[in-house]
Amino acid sequence: MTEAPLGTRISRLRWIVAIWCAGGLFDASQTVLIMHAENNHHPWPPLFAVEFASWLPWVLATPLIIRLTQRFPPGRSMTPLGIGAHLTAFAVVCAVSEAWNAGLQVTFDPWGHNRPPSFVDTWSTNLLYQVLTFVIAYALILTVTSVAESRARLARQATETARLNEELSQAQMAALRRQMEPHFMFNTLNAIVGLVRDQRNEAAVNTLVGLSDFLRRTSDDSHRAEVSLAEEKEYLQRYLDLQHVRFGERLRARVEIAPEVMGARVPNLLLQPLVENAIKHGVAQRVAGGEVLVTGIRDGDALRLTVRNDAPSTPAARPERAGVGLDNLRTRLRILHGSAASLVLARPAPDQVEVVVTLPYREA
Repeated sequence: MTEAPLGTRISRLRWIVAIWCAGGLFDASQTVLIMHAENNHHPWPPLFAVEFASWLPWVLATPLIIRLTQRFPPGRSMTPLGIGAHLTAFAVVCAVSEAWNAGLQVTFDPWGHNRPPSFVDTWSTNLLYQVLTFVIAYALILTVTSVAESRARLARQATETARLNEELSQAQMAALRRQMEPHFMFNTLNAIVGLVRDQRNEAAVNTLVGLSDFLRRTSDDSHRAEVSLAEEKEYLQRYLDLQHVRFGERLRARVEIAPEVMGARVPNLLLQPLVENAIKHGVAQRVAGGEVLVTGIRDGDALRLTVRNDAPSTPAARPERAGVGLDNLRTRLRILHGSAASLVLARPAPDQVEVVVTLPYREA
């Protein structure tokens, strides 16, 4: 059992006071109306005040009963200790409540008796007549508390489950990011090695500088699962600058993303691995190189990103087996958006490969 916050306890006390005041007003009003119906015309304010004040012990006892119910909730799992605790609490509350009520009646004599009964007679008589009412009152407190505790427990479990799912998703996303970063690093370093072997030292140095700047920018956002499309485009442009050093005029890249969708939220490092696949499995396999076209538009409530590239026109080619990058991206999309996102790989023409990513449109 966890301690409720101070604000929650104060709100609960207010509700307890309000409910018992309403019950006291009802009971006092009913008693006065019955008195008048029986043609008892002595002053009613003292009787009303005594009947209303007689419920004060229950106001004070209710928080204690609630705590006892939280510790020993009713049900099949209740132990003999819990049963004994509730029976003892019920007996004590009944005895104290009727002692208070008897003291008020003996002191103020609201019924106007010629010879007021003694305290003991009043206490025993009232307790006999009120015990059923007290049983109902105690049972109501137990029931309401149990229902409230059950709902609070379910809410806590749902919150905890959501928190654990979020932490699991973040851990999975981080693992996938760690999988992608060395994949990109190895390819770029291999490209730099190729430049050095070709004695293109200036190009190799420029590639190393560009790689360092690119990694510095991406590491700054490594904790973010999503970024704006404008940021993702900037990352992609830095990657393309690195690839232009390697491929020169063999690589022709265009990025045509509508300005109105630049604020959309997309998975971090979404476009770069798609373009990397397009270059590795398409442009790099062609003697004359080729073109990579990246587009982005809004389609209703969805964001549609397309990467299309020239590819070798081999009928036996199977673009759906383009590498680990696409499987990685499919997993990340499923973690972030479930079935609302998709990644489709196809050949719109014999010498072209196209990847279309569709995900819900949300502003960053």
